[in-house]
Amino acid sequence: MTTSGQRPGVARGRAPARIRRTAVVLGGALLLLALYGAAFTVDVTESGVVTRFGQVVRVVEAPGLHLKLPTDRVLRVDRRLLYSRPAQAEYLTSDKKNVVIRSLAVWRIADPARFVATLRTRANAEVQLADVVLAEIGAALGNYPFASFVSAAGGQSRFEALVLEIGDAVEAYALPAYGIEVVDVDVRQLYLPEANQQSVFERMKAERGKIAKQFRSEGERDASRMIAEAERDKVRIGAEAYEEAARLRAEGEAEAMRIYAGAFGRDPSFYRFLRTLQAYETILDEKTTLFLPAEAEIFTILQGDQGIAGEPGIEPGSPSPETDDLAAGERGARPLAEASDLPPGTPAQEAVP
Repeated sequence: MTTSGQRPGVARGRAPARIRRTAVVLGGALLLLALYGAAFTVDVTESGVVTRFGQVVRVVEAPGLHLKLPTDRVLRVDRRLLYSRPAQAEYLTSDKKNVVIRSLAVWRIADPARFVATLRTRANAEVQLADVVLAEIGAALGNYPFASFVSAAGGQSRFEALVLEIGDAVEAYALPAYGIEVVDVDVRQLYLPEANQQSVFERMKAERGKIAKQFRSEGERDASRMIAEAERDKVRIGAEAYEEAARLRAEGEAEAMRIYAGAFGRDPSFYRFLRTLQAYETILDEKTTLFLPAEAEIFTILQGDQGIAGEPGIEPGSPSPETDDLAAGERGARPLAEASDLPPGTPAQEAVP
C-alpha cells in the first residue's frame, strides 16, 4: 500500500528513463570534452609542436584548427624575429687592453622540434644564446688589438670585421645545437672601463701629439724647401729679366743714338731747336719761373723774326755757318745730290746720295 497515491508501475517506468537521460547528457559532455582535448589551433605567428609523453611527435606549421590525441600536448613556438640583450662584459684585446662591450642578438626559431627538445622556452633560449654570444665575442676580440677599433683613420678600422666574425661563429653554433637561426649580432657599445679611461686617453693624447709634431716638422721642412726654391727661381728670373732689359735698353739707346746722329747730320739747326724745346719742356711747368737774358734763343723762337735755331739775321731755311763748314768738309769726300732730287725746303749742302 502506497502513501503517495501513485501507482507502483508508473513509478518504476519513470526511473529508467531518467537514468537514460542522465547517461546521454554525461556521454555528450564526455564527447565534447574529448573533442576539446583532441582539437587545437595554431596562429599564423607561431608553430605548434605536438609531444606525447615528452617526445616530439610532429610539428604543425599551417595556421588553423588541428586534431590530436587527448594524451598529446601542444607547445606553441613563436616564429617571429626575436631579440635579446646579453649582459655587458669586459674582455681583453690582443694587446692586453681591457674593453667593455654591449651586444644585441636578433634571432628566430628555425627548427621548432630541436628547439623544444633542447630549450623548450624562450627564457631558456635567451640565457643559452647570451652565453654563446659572450663566448664568441671574447674569442674574436682576443685576435684584434685595441687600436684597430679606435683608429683615427677610418680605412684602418677592423670593427666591422669583428662584428661579422662574431655573427658567423654564433650562427654556426646555435643552429645545429638549439635550432635557432641567428639573423644578426651587433656590438652596440665598445668602451673602456672607468678605471682605465683616463690613462688610455692620456696615452692617446701623447701619441697624437707626437704624430702632430712629426707632421708639423715635415710641413716646416717642405715649406723651407719650397721657399728656397721660390727664392732661387725669383733670383734667376730677375737676373734673366735684368739681362734682357739691359740688352733691350742698350739696343734702344744705340738705335736712338743712330737716329739722333742721322737727324743731326740731316739738319743740325732743327736738331738743336728740337733739343732746346725738349729741355724747356723738361724744366718748365706751371709753377716754375725762369729768368733768361734778352738774347736767349727762346725769345728769338717766340718772336719768329729769326731763324729757327740759327744766329740773329739768319732766315729760316738758310744754311748756318756750321752747316757751311760741314758741307765744305764733305764736298771733297762725296758729291752733292742734284737739286731736283731733294725734297722741298731741304738745304742742298745737307743732302747725301
